[in-house]
Amino acid sequence: MFDMRFGRRAAALASTAVLAALIGGASVASAGEAYRLPPAPIAQILDAAPTPGVGLSPDRKTLAILGRENLPPIRAVADPILRLGGYRLNPRINGPTEARTTWMNSLSFEDVKTGAVRKVALPDGARFIETRWSTNGQSLAFVMEAPTGLELWVADLKTATARRLTGPVLNAAFGSVGYDWLPDDSGLLVRQIPAGRGSAPAEPAAPEGPIVQQAAGRTAAIRTYQDLLANAHDEALFDHYFTSQLTRVALADGAATPVGAPGVISGFSTSPDGRYLLETRLKRPYSYLVPAGRFPTEVRVLNAADGKLVKTVVDRPLADNLSAAFDAVVAGPRSAQWRADAPATLVWVEAQDGGDPKKKVAIHDRVLTQAAPFDAAPATLVDLDLRYAGIDWGRGDFALVTSRWFDNRKEKRLAVDPSKPGESRLLLERNYQDRYGDPGDAVSRRNAQGEAVLHFTPDGKGVFVTGDGASAKGEFPFVGVMNLADGKTARIWQAKAPYYETPVALADEAGKTLITRRESKDEVPNYFVKPLKGGNGKALTAFVDRAPQFAGVTKQTITYSRPDGVKLSGDLYLPAGYDKAKDGPLPMLMWAYPEEFTDASVAGQTVDAGNRFTRPGGASPLFLLTQGYAVLDGPGMPIIGKDGAEPNDTYIEQLTADAKAAVDAVVALGVADRDRIAVGGHSYGAFMTANLLAHTDLFRAGIARSGAYNRTLTPFGFQSEQRTYWQATDTYTKMSPFTYVKQVNEPILLIHGEADDNSGTFPIQSERFYAALKGAGATVRYTVLPYEAHGYRARESVMHTLWEMTDWMDRYVKNAPPRAAAPAAAAK
Repeated sequence: MFDMRFGRRAAALASTAVLAALIGGASVASAGEAYRLPPAPIAQILDAAPTPGVGLSPDRKTLAILGRENLPPIRAVADPILRLGGYRLNPRINGPTEARTTWMNSLSFEDVKTGAVRKVALPDGARFIETRWSTNGQSLAFVMEAPTGLELWVADLKTATARRLTGPVLNAAFGSVGYDWLPDDSGLLVRQIPAGRGSAPAEPAAPEGPIVQQAAGRTAAIRTYQDLLANAHDEALFDHYFTSQLTRVALADGAATPVGAPGVISGFSTSPDGRYLLETRLKRPYSYLVPAGRFPTEVRVLNAADGKLVKTVVDRPLADNLSAAFDAVVAGPRSAQWRADAPATLVWVEAQDGGDPKKKVAIHDRVLTQAAPFDAAPATLVDLDLRYAGIDWGRGDFALVTSRWFDNRKEKRLAVDPSKPGESRLLLERNYQDRYGDPGDAVSRRNAQGEAVLHFTPDGKGVFVTGDGASAKGEFPFVGVMNLADGKTARIWQAKAPYYETPVALADEAGKTLITRRESKDEVPNYFVKPLKGGNGKALTAFVDRAPQFAGVTKQTITYSRPDGVKLSGDLYLPAGYDKAKDGPLPMLMWAYPEEFTDASVAGQTVDAGNRFTRPGGASPLFLLTQGYAVLDGPGMPIIGKDGAEPNDTYIEQLTADAKAAVDAVVALGVADRDRIAVGGHSYGAFMTANLLAHTDLFRAGIARSGAYNRTLTPFGFQSEQRTYWQATDTYTKMSPFTYVKQVNEPILLIHGEADDNSGTFPIQSERFYAALKGAGATVRYTVLPYEAHGYRARESVMHTLWEMTDWMDRYVKNAPPRAAAPAAAAK
């Protein structure tokens, strides 16, 4: 992914080369080190064909079976990219980059009733994304890659054939084409590159002047963002690649009819009756501080036939002054949508607190509606004392509104009657982090216009719901019926041991037949159709184990407690053939990720995952099981704020207690050698890893991937921290392992994607942390993965990452000499 602006990649590599040249020691990589392969059988498992995906038709009669590509080669990930307005795009196809796309490469149709499978012939080397069924379930559209762009194709169910509808003119700069089937299935509405667009603006040979930004005393606490616009040339490139033309494409012959005028169209949708379009456009002036989603925005209603303006919902200025609070929103109308169960009714939300959640008001959000022809005053559907989180439309007298509040993790679900605006009934109130008390989510179905609406029971008195069914005994997904009168849910089907079986869809309107995805500890996930009551049903797919080398690995969920009584758990994996009596304690890697809570009882919920089929993929730490290591995956690392206190004010103390409890638990089980345990994590887990090495002597080594280590570089908040650096200076300082590099006396491996796109984990975090550790005399290795983003995508990168992890564990954990004496206490 060559950065096409001012040679930034070359500068980054030069910086990396200088750092590498300064490192001493035989194990240190240089800028010219070749990619390495991990030991067998890791590479063989990674190279196995991925399990296909499936897509169920709206009428629930057909499964689309979708073959998936494996990890792409580094040469593909290294395709040129542009980083503009918080987005990354491949200019060759005016669409998503290889690092962010999982391409599909084959298509088959399976009849749910008979099980008959028909393969759809596609061109050699076909690669496609964004499959979408027509409303009637007779056609499947998809976006096909071509040498110079993206094309719209459609496969016909009856003939099992596919054909091209457009040339390589689709615009997917915003990450997807975002096309819609027209309500009558006569064609599709698509974002296309404007005709005659011409070549991209050339980069100036020399700057035309300085780049100036200015503030005039207005508060603008903005979190750190990646890939922002940086200069006038970036603005011109943004206009060039993100400007699109809405076009109606006929299914019969591909005839294209432009709708409306070109513009930077970030979103659109057709009204259920097909008469109107809801369109979101971005406008200048752009910003160099916030991503495109906060640029000046105009939301408009257009006539679908001729594209003429009918109504402007909102014309919003640049939103660069939101508070850092997670419940902060823009002032004025937002979240505009069509009411799914009405011909053409607009729905939107307006903050009653000016968008500032810190304001003490009784009503924070108001949901309003307005029916076509949009000349009557908007009606208030419901007032919310929390922040709007979504609405499930059902019928004329029932819709389900969800609202949430981050500070206390509260969720409310309200029943509203659209025919009686302003009235609502509270159906339930809960902590949305409470897995044990999760009532499930409402099931939707497609109506005649292709819109998702609630799936009511035949008597109309309830709505079908599905949920995870989590409890201390395990996770057994369920189907239930929520009573519309009181919000209570009665379960009518639930998975049973030894299976983890998730409902995919109700296969009929009455809810008597179910399509599920079933797996167990030893059984590959496959799809089944079965009666809701009684009977085993039949298998729809016969996917095989892509990693039989992993068979024999044992997994169990262990539970334990930290000293203050908070219950914790983690998934303990042991290598195939391991015998505790014969083999004794093993070297171990703990791989974790902290999470913030406001309720200790919720933080302490444990769910046994023993009925899940586990096969690693990507750069998973579970691959170390093939090399004789035990792995404790996901040990609980809750950071709890009690009685109104902020969780992070006691982050180090709680993190230390969490880690010590996990170490004591695996040592007490006799499966881990206390002197040979390493800790690791990705992103916030890397931040955790560095802190544990700085503040405890629990671990022999650490592996930190794509992390952030100096919180002063994210001064306007990070993770779940809403306060700024200046509001919580002491917390920011104490939470930063950068502050305590002299206390890191265990070997630490730092890995970072050179093109990390995650907010807050700029590569400079690892670069500066490495420099500080080196200056303090630590044992540290810093590996930069060229072209990689926050998650690693290329085959070479993933393989090399696993080689780095295995080599580090072998060198500093498995084969390390015993420490002179075990630490007397966990904390330093």
